[in-house]
Amino acid sequence: MARITLENIRKAFGKVQALDGISLDIKDNEFFVLFGPAGAGKTTILNCIAGITMPEEGTISFNGEIMNLIDPAHRNVAMVFENYALFPQMTVYDNMASALRSKLYREDEAVIKERIDKAARMMKMEKLLERLPSQLSNGQKQRVAMGRALVRTPNVFLMDEPLAHLDAKLRNSMRTELKEMQANLGSTCIYVTHDFMEAMALGDRIAIINKGKIVQIGSGDEIYYMPCNEFTAELMGDPQINIIPAEIYKSGSGYGAEMIVNGSKVRHELPEDKGVFAKIQERGLVKVDLGIRPQHIKYAFAPADGYFKTTVYSYESIGNKSVITAECGAYQLRMIAPNGLNVDIDSDIYIKLELDRSILFDPDSKKYLTRYDEEAIKSFAVKEVQ
Repeated sequence: MARITLENIRKAFGKVQALDGISLDIKDNEFFVLFGPAGAGKTTILNCIAGITMPEEGTISFNGEIMNLIDPAHRNVAMVFENYALFPQMTVYDNMASALRSKLYREDEAVIKERIDKAARMMKMEKLLERLPSQLSNGQKQRVAMGRALVRTPNVFLMDEPLAHLDAKLRNSMRTELKEMQANLGSTCIYVTHDFMEAMALGDRIAIINKGKIVQIGSGDEIYYMPCNEFTAELMGDPQINIIPAEIYKSGSGYGAEMIVNGSKVRHELPEDKGVFAKIQERGLVKVDLGIRPQHIKYAFAPADGYFKTTVYSYESIGNKSVITAECGAYQLRMIAPNGLNVDIDSDIYIKLELDRSILFDPDSKKYLTRYDEEAIKSFAVKEVQ
C-alpha cells in the first residue's frame, strides 16, 4: 500500500476555487476521512489523487514518488464513485471482475471468482451476480460499486460517500465491515463523507474541510472535544452544539456568564475559574461565544433553583432519544431527552447549562479560546491547520 502526500494543491473551476492550498500527509495503512459540508472540495481531492482531475499547482506523491504526470490507469487506485459508474451492459459479476480482467491488473479466472465470491458475501449480494445494473435498486448499485473496489489490491482505496444510498441497517453493518476489511488488507483508505457518525466511527484521523481549505486534522475525539473554531464544533455533533453569545462578569464569589434570553438578562455562575478567565482577559475580551453540547443542558418542566425559563419550540423523537428545542429569543437551544415525554409545543421549560463542560470561542474570529474541563482532556490539543 502507499503513503499519500499532497503538497499545496490548488484547483479552480472557472471562478470557483475548489481547492486552495491543500496539504495532507496520509500514512500507510491509515483509514483517513475527509469530512465537511457539500461543496467543500472533498470529491475534488479524491479526483486529484486518482488522476481524474489535474491540480493547477502542487504535487501528489505515493510513497515519495510524484504522481502528477502519471495517468490514472497506472496509479493502481481503486475508487468508489458516488454515482456508481457501472457498465450497463455487464452483469454484476462482470462489473466486479472488470478491473481484474484489464491488461494492467489481469488475474486468473479462478482468483477472480474467489475474490468476487468473498466480496459478494461481505456485501450480501450473492443472489445478484447475474443481474444487470438496470435490474438493481440504487442501494444495490452502490454495493456493486463497492464490491468492484474491494476485489482489488490497489495502492489506495478512494471512497466517495459509498454508504450514502444504503438502507440504515446495511449502512451500519457495512461500517464495521469496511473497518475490518481495511485492517485485514493493511490498505490505505481515503473516505469522503458528510455524515458525522460515519466520520467518527471509521476514521483513524479526520480532516475537516471547508471552502477548499483544511480547517483541522486529528482523531475524532480530538476534534470533537477540542474544535479549533465554531464551524468545526457545529459540524462535529448530532444534534449540533449550541452557540450562545455571553458576557463574562465578576461576581462576589468568582465569575459569571450573562446571556440574553427572550429579551431578559440571565446570569449563570461559572464553575471554579482554573485560569479560564485569565485566558479570556489575555485577549482583552469580555464577550465570548459559549458552546454547550445538547447533552450538557439540564431541563425541568417546573421552576427550579438555578434554572431559567424558556419556551418549547419543537420536540423530535429520533430513535433511542429525543431532542427538545427551546426558543430563547435570538437563538434556540437543543437538548437531549429520553423518549416518551409528554411535551407540548409553546409550553414552558426551565433550563440550566452545565458550564463546567462548556467551550469558549472568540465572538469575532470564532476561534477556540478554552474550555472549562480542559485539564480533564489535556491529552488532546487544538491543531488548527489554516
